[in-house]
Amino acid sequence: MSKLMVSVSGVRGIFGDTLTPEIALRYAAHFGIFSKRGKIIVGRDSRVTGQAMFNAITAGLMSVGCNVVDLGIVSTPTVLLAVEESDASGGISITASHNAAEWNAMKFVGENGMFLFPENADTFINSLDKSVDYAGWEQVGKLFSNPESSKRHIDKILHIPYLDVEKIRAKNFKVVLDCVNGAGGMIAPELLRSLGCEVIEINCEPTGIFAHVPEPLNKNLAELEKAVAAHKADLGFATDPDVDRLSVVDETGKCIGEEFSLLLAEKFILAKRKGDIVTNLSSSMASEDIAAEFGVKVHRTKVGEINVGKKMKELNSPVGGEGNGGIICPEVHYTRDAPAGMALILGYLAERNQPISRLAAEIPHYYFAKDKIIIDPEELDNIMAKVPEFFAAHSLDTTDGIKVLGEKFWIHIRKSGTEPIIRVYVESETKERSEQICKETIEKLM
Repeated sequence: MSKLMVSVSGVRGIFGDTLTPEIALRYAAHFGIFSKRGKIIVGRDSRVTGQAMFNAITAGLMSVGCNVVDLGIVSTPTVLLAVEESDASGGISITASHNAAEWNAMKFVGENGMFLFPENADTFINSLDKSVDYAGWEQVGKLFSNPESSKRHIDKILHIPYLDVEKIRAKNFKVVLDCVNGAGGMIAPELLRSLGCEVIEINCEPTGIFAHVPEPLNKNLAELEKAVAAHKADLGFATDPDVDRLSVVDETGKCIGEEFSLLLAEKFILAKRKGDIVTNLSSSMASEDIAAEFGVKVHRTKVGEINVGKKMKELNSPVGGEGNGGIICPEVHYTRDAPAGMALILGYLAERNQPISRLAAEIPHYYFAKDKIIIDPEELDNIMAKVPEFFAAHSLDTTDGIKVLGEKFWIHIRKSGTEPIIRVYVESETKERSEQICKETIEKLM
């Protein structure tokens, strides 16, 4: 049996195994009480189990007196934006993000429209052992719907102050879009067409039957690469099921890597708004090169968009995100937002009047190797305990897991907050060196 993952990122598990409707109802009821029994906004991705999860979550919330606003199938950033722009006390996004179809999850949103800050998440998690004080029949909550949230999200993107929408429209970009049959099909095609793009859709029906492995990594995007080349498109975009991560395929039909989504956005935005970049410990060293070009600094946080978003808000940072394709544009909202990322990258293309491959080539190129150790949950801490011993000769950063700092390379080893695995990330100046370091690290830890 898999382990139910409970963390600052929410609660996640395999539906019908460790995450059942009964568990979803109980967590929702506790969250409703935690949110002072106020209005709660709920949206979900397209997973087949999403409707059952929604029904259980709605029952839990209404049973403690919360009114619920149903957004339907929407992107996760759409849910967060809807909470921020309403009088809601919080929100729940029903999505397991990049996980396979058998997984589902609940991501909890505070009244500020951001995922729960770590200290608030701890308070909420610690309340789960208490009994539920259900509302009487006269205080039971009601269910409402809001089918306009995606349109509002698109409108917010189109009004990014420094985005020249007319210049983008004049280019008539041809874009191939792969939404992996997730929630992206509910927002991305409409956004791109509103930007004057000719859109070729693949896997854009929100069926929840994922057309390929849902994480938008290079190795999973062969169909998109072929489609971009076949249609002679200007570029291709790929999203994960809940539309907070973005990958780009260039005009030659080559996936340039999810890291470059954020790096391209940094180049575009810093030319418009000068300020420090915020990203996490596992993101590329190229952010430091871009920051130096514009005379600003890079602030690195723990992995997790709430850590990045919170720091961005503190610093009034104009751009940030995570190197997994997660771009945060504060003019829209302090959350990873693939649709906003699409608009920013198209804005950069229109302004520079150069193909995407050339713009990517201007950014210093380091090479990633990423792997993971799938292990029994009880062994996770034992493996992590070995790391300081194996890398005693190097400088170690323990802000989040353990980051090993070497000469022109780094290794980041950390427990996942969403799966029972240990992730190993390596970056260096060559592909071969990164792969070798990653392989040797895995062998040491196993």
